[in-house]
Amino acid sequence: MRRNWSGRRLAWLLLLLSLSVVTPAGGQTPPESDVQPADTKEAWQRIDYGSGPDRRIHLPRLEDRDIYTYGWIEYGLGANNWGAPFNGPVTLGDRSWQGQLNQLYFVTEREADGSTGWDVGGRVDLLFGTDYFYTTALGFDAYPLQPLGIENIASWGFSKDYGLAMPQLFADVAYRNVNLRFGHFYSILGFEQVPAIGNFFYSHAFSMQFSPFTFTGFLGSWQPTEEATFFGGITTGWNNFFDGQPMTGDFAILNPNYPGAGSTASFLGGINLESSDKTQTLSIMTTTGNEVTTISRDPADGSLVGNRTLVSTVYTNRLSDKLIYVFQNDNAWQFNANVSPGNTGQQPGLAQWYSFVNYLFWQFSPKWEGGVRLEYFRDNNGYIISAPLRNEGQLGNPGYWTEGFAGSFWELTFGLNWYPNNNWVIRPELRYDWFSPNTSTTPRPYGKPLGQGINVGGDKLGQFYGGCDVIWQF
Repeated sequence: MRRNWSGRRLAWLLLLLSLSVVTPAGGQTPPESDVQPADTKEAWQRIDYGSGPDRRIHLPRLEDRDIYTYGWIEYGLGANNWGAPFNGPVTLGDRSWQGQLNQLYFVTEREADGSTGWDVGGRVDLLFGTDYFYTTALGFDAYPLQPLGIENIASWGFSKDYGLAMPQLFADVAYRNVNLRFGHFYSILGFEQVPAIGNFFYSHAFSMQFSPFTFTGFLGSWQPTEEATFFGGITTGWNNFFDGQPMTGDFAILNPNYPGAGSTASFLGGINLESSDKTQTLSIMTTTGNEVTTISRDPADGSLVGNRTLVSTVYTNRLSDKLIYVFQNDNAWQFNANVSPGNTGQQPGLAQWYSFVNYLFWQFSPKWEGGVRLEYFRDNNGYIISAPLRNEGQLGNPGYWTEGFAGSFWELTFGLNWYPNNNWVIRPELRYDWFSPNTSTTPRPYGKPLGQGINVGGDKLGQFYGGCDVIWQF
């Protein structure tokens, strides 16, 4: 069922890149300290991890029109103490003792500046590497729902580990304090993000790994004051480009009479508040709409549709010039998930998950920074967390658990960032994960059963993990 990468599809991507640079001329110059990609998170998420990079790609004819091309390379290695081939539910850097070219990343963008009137902009992102698999959208760089009922199969893959994705392709129209975004773009929920240069740690929190990475549709922002920005728009749902609910055929959804069953339209929006002295920010973002859910870990058993809602709150406090604290709380639920109740009195079929994450970052010197992350993630019904996700989401790959992990996850991560110069950062980290199951029969997410093959799921409740990556920006 896999298709090979074709020259026609590559030519189409190159055409999109060429079209992305046909924009009006202007007078902007990107700041050297812009170490994060320009997206809707930037206004409240920016933390200056070191000095800005020296960009190596200069195209004068494009720069005269305020169009800039840049990118980075991220290469990492991580491993767990059990010798299992996958690092349990840890995604992106998921392979153990296997060097990963996580991201070879290219950006072409023109930032829309409406401060003096009408302006237009846009952005195209291309990602090659092992992270591509997690950033795809159904009906675009992942196949639509398959005849076997399996979703999230990356369509531009060269192998199980490596392939190409286009996580962003959008246009912006700005006027004064209003910006309208149309297309395919990253999520505005949560603190961590996909682009490696936007994070402190190599590994990611559960709350980021098992939340939506991308949306497709329309998103508007309005900044009536320096301290407040409002977001609101309509999208096609979690990691979905344009794949409607299956209403007919052998694998049609089993509850077609559910309100709005055939629609994937979802609301995406929220508010960002910033203190007058710029030291504190509070962001509350949400997405809500119908999502399809399989009635078991085998999608061929059938699917239901129900409302899925996620509310993400992030609070940032710059305690001093060298110390920053961040807190994140996520709450989410899915109706018609066909799961067993995780708590006494819980509505049957309702899946719930929530998390609390604490970050503390300390700059020791201009070249060294330390960070710690402590997270509690509750998958109440064993609905949202999978392991290993790379095997579960691709055809012909055995070795993933066919049951969910109902219980509570904890993870504690210590990391360092070393900046040899403006373009390089080296990020070693140590992490410990542990899991408290709801029952003694709940599957274990870490390690591997002895004598049952290298690709069979886990039998451990905890895991030590060590990893390190290197990022070079150009």
